[in-house]
Amino acid sequence: MTGLSVEKTGSTRSTVFFIIFNLSIFSLSIEARSRQQHASFPPRGWNSYDSFCWTISEAEFLQSAEIVSKRLLPHGYQYVVVDYLWYRKKVEGAYVDSLGFDVIDEWGRLHPDPGRWPSSRGGKGFTEVAEKVHRMGLKFGIHVMGGISTQAYNANSLVMDSVKGGAYEESGRQWRAKDIGIKERACVWMSHGFMSVNTKLGAGKAFLRSLYRQYAEWGVDFIKHDCVFGTDFNIEEITYVSEVLKELDRPVLYSISPGTSVTPTMAKEVSQLVNMYRITGDDWDTWKDVTAHFDISRDLSASSMIGARGLQGKSWPDLDMLPLGWLTDQGSNVGPHRACNLNLEEQKSQMTLWSIAKSPLMFGGDVRNLDATTYNLITNPTLLEINSYSSNNKEFPYITATRVSRNKHKGYPHHPTGKNISTKHAFGLTSCKEQKANTWFIVDKNRGQICWNQHSSEKLEKPFCLYNRKALLAS
Repeated sequence: MTGLSVEKTGSTRSTVFFIIFNLSIFSLSIEARSRQQHASFPPRGWNSYDSFCWTISEAEFLQSAEIVSKRLLPHGYQYVVVDYLWYRKKVEGAYVDSLGFDVIDEWGRLHPDPGRWPSSRGGKGFTEVAEKVHRMGLKFGIHVMGGISTQAYNANSLVMDSVKGGAYEESGRQWRAKDIGIKERACVWMSHGFMSVNTKLGAGKAFLRSLYRQYAEWGVDFIKHDCVFGTDFNIEEITYVSEVLKELDRPVLYSISPGTSVTPTMAKEVSQLVNMYRITGDDWDTWKDVTAHFDISRDLSASSMIGARGLQGKSWPDLDMLPLGWLTDQGSNVGPHRACNLNLEEQKSQMTLWSIAKSPLMFGGDVRNLDATTYNLITNPTLLEINSYSSNNKEFPYITATRVSRNKHKGYPHHPTGKNISTKHAFGLTSCKEQKANTWFIVDKNRGQICWNQHSSEKLEKPFCLYNRKALLAS
């Protein structure tokens, strides 16, 4: 049984929450793991975005993957993901929303920039990179954008028929990019780069099918599909991509992103189609970004969305990557160059919230410069155990110390004077033996029973008690 506490700063009040999660711990043999459904637990891994933005090279990625394999794989971090713009040439004039610097084939499909990914030459794509990652015992992932690139649209590339081979033909003609691209539905945050395709057309579906079949041929295990959720919500494309992934010979975990303006209703619409779905915008290393995740986590958990049925397994609300350790800046053309701006207590808060919300844990820091403090935080065994095996993950409604009356709660242990105080931000694991948890007491250590010890001096009440396996309200 684990207690989690958070102290919120406020000019007029101090509120302390204690959150209890029921843990059902069990071990799985290798054989049993092989029979698990897809994404049985919140996925864990490393993503290149927070530390490299879009500029990572093949050498840097493989070096990072080797470190993940040796240091983080034993803790369940099994995916290594190349984030966006791996197809963009790193030359003067190229940046996040530039146009005309991407590597595309005759079918308008994106290929890795051979300047940064030399093993991709000759049309091999990520095949060799994926093979090397698999030999490390890891799974390989890539970020892709929704729809078709503006560059392919402008080139009016032929659409490939990946079933029959050659150009897609229908109604007696060959179809091209300008037949399927929807210029009016450009990606909100990369308007020069990508636009939606018309999935009502056979040619639009053929184009998407040709993309995802190629990713599978490269050996991709994880797809992070951007510009189709939240503000750019495109349920038609998500649905069709999900259908294509079901047909593949190899299992591919399906993640959609980003998730600005996501609601529980929207999440329910996509949860069965995917394995991960972002419920927030990009999270960076500011306390403002971290705190924005509390309410959305509460709302999604209250809707019973955590671990709901997903694509060939389960699906998980995704709070975004963990920008801890050595990082870069959003939209930067420069690689890792600075330390995380969150202080240690704020970092603990973030890791704890991600764990109890059962969010996928995708570390974003530069693993080549992984300091001991950050490493110990992201591999904390109790947090990882909670992230995988806890149940009934919902906000605990018992809130105390809000405008405490001096007369009513004379003996209240946190605020004996009843005065309003201000505290620092803190949200982390708390032992029941610690002073800050002194409103709880252990009744039966063997059964894992603890009870809430606060009561009014005017009226004795039965305590609120919680158990390791189940919670019982005795009041």
